[in-house]
Amino acid sequence: MSHKFVLLACLAVSVCSAAKVPIAIYYESLCPDSAKFITEQLYPAMKSELRDAVELTFVPFGKSQFHTQGAEVTFTCHHGPNECYGNKVHACAIEHIQANSYQIDFTRESLTLDFINCLMKAGKNFPDNVYPGQRCAAESHVNNWENIKTCANTTDGSVLLRKAGETTQRLKEPLTSVPTILFNEQFDKQVNERAQVNFIGTLCKYVSAPQPRICAQHNGASSLVGASALLSTLLGIWFVRQLY
Repeated sequence: MSHKFVLLACLAVSVCSAAKVPIAIYYESLCPDSAKFITEQLYPAMKSELRDAVELTFVPFGKSQFHTQGAEVTFTCHHGPNECYGNKVHACAIEHIQANSYQIDFTRESLTLDFINCLMKAGKNFPDNVYPGQRCAAESHVNNWENIKTCANTTDGSVLLRKAGETTQRLKEPLTSVPTILFNEQFDKQVNERAQVNFIGTLCKYVSAPQPRICAQHNGASSLVGASALLSTLLGIWFVRQLY
């Protein structure tokens, strides 16, 4: 094999294996805005071809607070004690979910995403006050719910939730709204707000070429919307002028 061919092959590999976009989601387990973003914006995007372009990190803490006294850690959560438990379940799931060799259709990341999406979709509406962890585990093909539940009900869950709190407190810009979305470990208020209503369009601006087809489709749709808005504006101006 010639040196030129080796060089071209290496260049081809480097182009095809573009770096993934690091995205961190700072959220709360019972926050309606967090649920809306994860279920309506993030989840559909991560079920598209964009999933291969993203390195996703979940941080389930938000505006909660923790206090350490000796070996004991106590938490005060934005939406009450049930959210503290929910945050622990999320933290334990993120830590303990694993794909098995026979689950060829699932990865650790996809199982975690499906499980979190199911929990967030349930929101605060728990029939008979039963937390939907076991149901969501079954629906999401997560086979170690008992381990996750044990973690959430012991000091292991407290340790993991405290770590999420410490990660949240280390943000360069203190967290003021939930959810908060960071691209490339950088907080930008406008990007954060735009991502919550148009996550795919926002993400596509960070994805290296060649971009997935969904980005081209989205850009085309955005162009049509923009052209339609411009046409409506021009027609409105023309109509007003006809009145005078």
